[in-house]
Amino acid sequence: MNTRTLQSLMLPGALVLGISLYLAYRITPWLHPCGHTLHIAASEGQRFLIGVLLFLQFVKISPHDLKIKRWHLLALSFQITAFLLLTFVAARTGEGEIRILLECAMLCLVCPAAAASGVVTEKLGGSLAGSVTYVTLTNVVATFLIPIAIPFVRPSADLAFWQYVWHIAWKIFPVLVLPALLAWLIRYTTHKLQRLLMRWSRYTYCIWGVSLTLAMVLATRALLLSGLSAGAVTLIIIVSLGCCALQFFTGKHLARTTEDRITAGQGLGQKNTGFLIWLGYNYMTPVTAVAGGLYAIWQNLFNSWEIHRHQPSPSSKQ
Repeated sequence: MNTRTLQSLMLPGALVLGISLYLAYRITPWLHPCGHTLHIAASEGQRFLIGVLLFLQFVKISPHDLKIKRWHLLALSFQITAFLLLTFVAARTGEGEIRILLECAMLCLVCPAAAASGVVTEKLGGSLAGSVTYVTLTNVVATFLIPIAIPFVRPSADLAFWQYVWHIAWKIFPVLVLPALLAWLIRYTTHKLQRLLMRWSRYTYCIWGVSLTLAMVLATRALLLSGLSAGAVTLIIIVSLGCCALQFFTGKHLARTTEDRITAGQGLGQKNTGFLIWLGYNYMTPVTAVAGGLYAIWQNLFNSWEIHRHQPSPSSKQ
């Protein structure tokens, strides 16, 4: 099986495997006593893999490639404004399905851009440097914005407000910012190690596949333990699809008069859904993690269609 075939099977394979693993656990009674340990392993393992994936992406990137353009600021402003508005509404909404849907939308909108978004951007003729710049910006903003906003929506019963802010920030920093700092430290101090790591970066799709599998294990667990009705699940599907379509469209619209239309659409629309699922499962209503799994499906279906449309037809090659 060649690499291209493996990559094409990675998304559906990871989704099916993740769901199957949790269902297998559910029907295997002798595994139930290990449930808590397995849950911690899946949650922390996924968090670790997200950091590794970002690290291997940033190893290939020089800080000098990061140049902020107008569309970066417009897209970032859209994300921040939409997230804060939803946070304000959610904080004043009582417990129930409406609150869960608001939290799902919050997560879909604030989630940083996917580290691998540059791959699709390049295939579509966009700018890798512009894509990487937006990945960096959204990671930094999310590191500071999320810890301040979440305590208003999901206050901690054990920690004071600022203690809780620090607790969340300390959990997020190693996942989003530390990989970039470590990668750039290696870049400027240990060139031999950097070249070795750059060769390893070809395996990032495998790491992403394992991370997505663990994410789907957590999302399936959250869904089955949530007790949500079929109607509520349908609404989460609609919210995640709506957020995905809105962000791809908005990104392209913000840069519609420039050569960065494709880059902006991918930057705003393609999310680090593994982080989204981890964040929802650990700091919001756990079932909101399902929105991350669904968003992963929508963005990959959209990107598959975009790439297929962008490829020249056989007749045009003649």
